[in-house]
Amino acid sequence: MAYQTFRQEYLQVPPVTRAYTTACVLTTAAVQLELITPFQLYFNPELIFKHFQIWRLITNYLFFGPVGFNFLFNMIFLYRYCRMLEEGSFRGRTADFVFMFLFGGFLMTLFGLFVNLVFLGQAFTIMLVYVWSRRNPYVRMNFFGLLIFQAPFLPWVLMGFSLLLGNSIIVDLLGIAVGHIYFFLEDVFPNQPGGRRLLRTPSVLKAIFDTPEDDPNYNPLPEERPGGFAWGEGQRLGG
Repeated sequence: MAYQTFRQEYLQVPPVTRAYTTACVLTTAAVQLELITPFQLYFNPELIFKHFQIWRLITNYLFFGPVGFNFLFNMIFLYRYCRMLEEGSFRGRTADFVFMFLFGGFLMTLFGLFVNLVFLGQAFTIMLVYVWSRRNPYVRMNFFGLLIFQAPFLPWVLMGFSLLLGNSIIVDLLGIAVGHIYFFLEDVFPNQPGGRRLLRTPSVLKAIFDTPEDDPNYNPLPEERPGGFAWGEGQRLGG
């Protein structure tokens, strides 16, 4: 019974969120079981481009460190904001969501050549949080019950939290920068006088990921209500 319930809940998670979070959990489990080591996963341009260890372009986004507070914190934020984006502003636009993943991953990999970061998954999570927060500007957030602020400040609050924990803020800044570039090119620039859409999802992705019909009775997780935890709990202003 428990297995059936878990399976049902698992299959209700939208496909991109399900695939990415599952890959992250399985990668961490493989490291914990010593089937692989982080040294086989981390981002190393020399090993990638000179020794053709191409898998590192992907695996460095899948490992968030050993199981502990930092891992759980990142997994919760990754799952929640990735799912809310996929079921919210990217509802019925799976190909566009995959393209955002590819675009964000490409930029982070490019910037990763110039900064000393070996795993980029946390920066990718911040990128997702940033895009969600900018598309939901009127949501009030409650962070650990200590701070109440509007959603666009969430990435900066998370950066301050990382700083308090003694972590480098380079990861957060990278995620914010890439998230802002995507948001500007996708949501801001096309609406400016003389602006136009520069990011176009390739037709091959649309053919693979987009389904022709949408279930009108499906009720997605409300994008504007990320509540349930003391951090990041939101409520739309005026509601």
